[in-house]
Amino acid sequence: MSVTLSAQSLRRDAARVIEAAGSAAAEAAKVADNLVLANLSGHDSHGVGMIPRYVEAVLEGGLKPNASAEVKLDAGPLIAMDGNRGYGQVVGEQAMERAIARAVELGSCVVALANAHHLGRIGHFAEMAVARGLVSIHFVNVLSRPVVAPWGGGDGRYGTNPFCAGIPLAGREPFVLDFATSRVAQGKMRVAHNERRQVDPGYLIDEKGLPTTDPAVVVVPQPGGFFGALMPFGEHKGYGMAVACELLGGALTGSGTWHRPADNARAVINGMFTILVDPRKLGTYASFEAEALAFVDWLKQSPAAPAFEGVRIAGEPERAAREARARDGIVIDDHTWAEIVSAGAKVGAALGA
Repeated sequence: MSVTLSAQSLRRDAARVIEAAGSAAAEAAKVADNLVLANLSGHDSHGVGMIPRYVEAVLEGGLKPNASAEVKLDAGPLIAMDGNRGYGQVVGEQAMERAIARAVELGSCVVALANAHHLGRIGHFAEMAVARGLVSIHFVNVLSRPVVAPWGGGDGRYGTNPFCAGIPLAGREPFVLDFATSRVAQGKMRVAHNERRQVDPGYLIDEKGLPTTDPAVVVVPQPGGFFGALMPFGEHKGYGMAVACELLGGALTGSGTWHRPADNARAVINGMFTILVDPRKLGTYASFEAEALAFVDWLKQSPAAPAFEGVRIAGEPERAAREARARDGIVIDDHTWAEIVSAGAKVGAALGA
C-alpha cells in the first residue's frame, strides 16, 4: 500500500517536521524543498524518507539545526569551509554559492567542504553550477555505518561515496551525472526493504559475506547484530572511484575518513571536494560548445536497442520524472510514511495522510 501526495503538501509536511525538530522556518523550508526535489527527480532514496533519520540525528546531537558553513580558508580560487554538522542542504548551498561566485570571477574555484550533515542529492549542487554556465566535479565521502564492501572484501568498510559531474550544453538542458560508487544507493535498499521487495542479484552480500537479494541485510541488524554490505559498481573500477572519493572528499577536505568499528549513531557526515571551471574563460569555449553538441547528437543517432526507446544522457531521466511526478503526485510507501509520521510525533509535529 502507499499514499500519493502532491509536491506542495509533501513540502509542507516535511518542513513542519524539520521546523519542529529545531530549525528556523527558512531552514526547514529549504531542506524540505531539497528533499521533495529529490523525490520529484525519481530519487526517493534521497527524498523525504530521510526525515526520520534526520530527526534521530538531531535528537542525538549529531545534526545541528541552524548551523552555517564557516570559511576556514579563502585564498582566491581555493576555499575551505566547515559545515559545522549543519543540514547539508543548507551548508552545501552556502559553499556552492561562494564557490560559484568565485569561479565566475576568476574562471575556476576549488572548494573543500568538511563536516556537513547529509548533503542529499549531489546533482542539486551540479545543477546550481550549470545554471551559471559552469562545469562542476564533485567527490563526496560518507561518514556513517560503513555499508559498502571493498572489491575483494567480505564486509562493509566505507560509505556509498557519490561522484557527480555537471556540464552545460549550449541551448540545451545540461549533462548532470550523479551516482553512488556502490552498485546501488543505500537509500534505495531502505526503500526496497520498506516496500518488502527483493533486489537484483549482485547488489548485496549478507553478514557472512555471501550473495543475497534481501535488502534487509543493510537496513536492519541480522542475527548476532551484524550487517551485510553493498557491492561496488563496476567491480574494481567502482571500488577505485570510491577510494578516490574517500581520499578527496574525506581526507583532503579535512572532514575525515572511516577507519573504525561501526556504531549506531544516526548522523550522516559528508565531506565534498568540488572543482568548478568557467568554460567561457578557458580559451576553448567555441570548440567546447560545438564539439559537446556534436557528440551528444552523435550519441542520440544510435538506433534504439531492444526494450529501449532510444539513447538518453545523464540528467534526462530526472527531468522526465519531475514532469511526471509534478503532474501525478509523489508515491510514498506506507512504511516510509508511517516512519515520517512517527518522526513528526517525536518532535511534536502531527501529520495526517
